[in-house]
Amino acid sequence: MIGRKGTYIDQVFSDEFNIGLLARGNGSEVMIQTITKDNLFYVYPSDTPDVMEFFYILKGEMICELNGEKVKLGPHDYYTAKNITEPIHFTTLTEVVYLWVITEPTFYQLSESITNLKSIVSEVEKKDRYTFNHSERVSEYSVKIAKKLMLPKEKLENLYISSLLHDIGKINTPGEILSKPGKLSDEEYDIIKLHPTDGANMVKDLYYEDIAQIIEQHHERLNGSGYPYGLKGEDIRLEARIIAVSDSFDAMTQNRVYHKAIDVQFAVEELQRLAGPYYDKTVVEAFVNILKEEGRI
Repeated sequence: MIGRKGTYIDQVFSDEFNIGLLARGNGSEVMIQTITKDNLFYVYPSDTPDVMEFFYILKGEMICELNGEKVKLGPHDYYTAKNITEPIHFTTLTEVVYLWVITEPTFYQLSESITNLKSIVSEVEKKDRYTFNHSERVSEYSVKIAKKLMLPKEKLENLYISSLLHDIGKINTPGEILSKPGKLSDEEYDIIKLHPTDGANMVKDLYYEDIAQIIEQHHERLNGSGYPYGLKGEDIRLEARIIAVSDSFDAMTQNRVYHKAIDVQFAVEELQRLAGPYYDKTVVEAFVNILKEEGRI
């Protein structure tokens, strides 16, 4: 891949800085960041052990406060951050431009496109008060399952974003259908079944590969009884099979307009009963082990 000056995978702007994503792969990212003069910023400890950050200054000067000392840094100086325990404080003396390499996904936390899509998910959940924070919980369960199955970093990142946005297509579903207390008519259910495809279309321009397909498949079932395409078995992406389990578990264990929450143990037994025809047995087994480790069953 060849990139030209001023071209980026994605870019974020603010009054104090702008960041351009230059490359990403296997959980690592390469970015270029510009920070305005007389600006204060920090490098924070990561929540993940052994994450390494590398910064190479291309232009400008800044002060780093480290162990009570002030160290001046300029063009072609560089620094790394790994296993730090407290924030490191920097002040720009001029406009500063540097390369930033990090070994865990970070840019999505800043991305305007991701932020805008997450705000749409919030609007979806406002339509039905019983689904408040549903996507956050599904994302939490999904990431735990993925880690238990030791998915690579890039798949983990794609899963995290797609699980957060899995129901985004419901923004097109009328609120009276989402919050209907009784059984849906066939026509209403057909409208509900549009949301995976609608969601996939809404995210297809994101730079994250495979997210649209994962969202589109999260209601498929292994025996072909799901929607929108009736896919079977291995034709369904593993990430979508993980979301299917997380989504169903959360729907069963939270109050909904059409049913009251059921006990976690009963929900697990239901997942186990349907493992094979509906759900991936390996995914269900991993999730059950997680719930046991957490003392929930």
